[in-house]
Amino acid sequence: MKVWKGIALFAGGTVFGLWGIKMLCSKDAKKAYTHCTAGVLRAKDYVMDQVTSVKENCADIYEEAKAINEERAKKEKENEFDDEAEVFDDMEDEAEEVKEEKKPAKAASKAKTTKTATKTAAKTETKATAKTSSKAKETTAAKPKRTTKKKED
Repeated sequence: MKVWKGIALFAGGTVFGLWGIKMLCSKDAKKAYTHCTAGVLRAKDYVMDQVTSVKENCADIYEEAKAINEERAKKEKENEFDDEAEVFDDMEDEAEEVKEEKKPAKAASKAKTTKTATKTAAKTETKATAKTSSKAKETTAAKPKRTTKKKED
């Protein structure tokens, strides 16, 4: 029994396979395959159209993004130069303020220096005069008086 069962299965598979091959090779089957393949090709064309559209949009987006970044870079450079110019102007203003603050201080300092110099000069003159007069007294005291004798002819 087991042997007949194996033979029956083998025969059934062979008949079914032959019948399936015959069905797959029929004109109706070929027509169905052709329609399915045509549908797949239409789907492929639709997908490729969509992919092309997406690629074009991506290229446009990329170009716009580059343009935006270039504009931003230009603005940053302008702002950088403006910032540097502002810093330079601020530095010049501060320098002018410092000069203006120093002018009165210098004038006052010069006035003090002049007063001090005048006082010092006056003291020095007084001392010099005192020294000169005391030296003059010493020299006169130290030098013998000349007596002029008249020569008799």
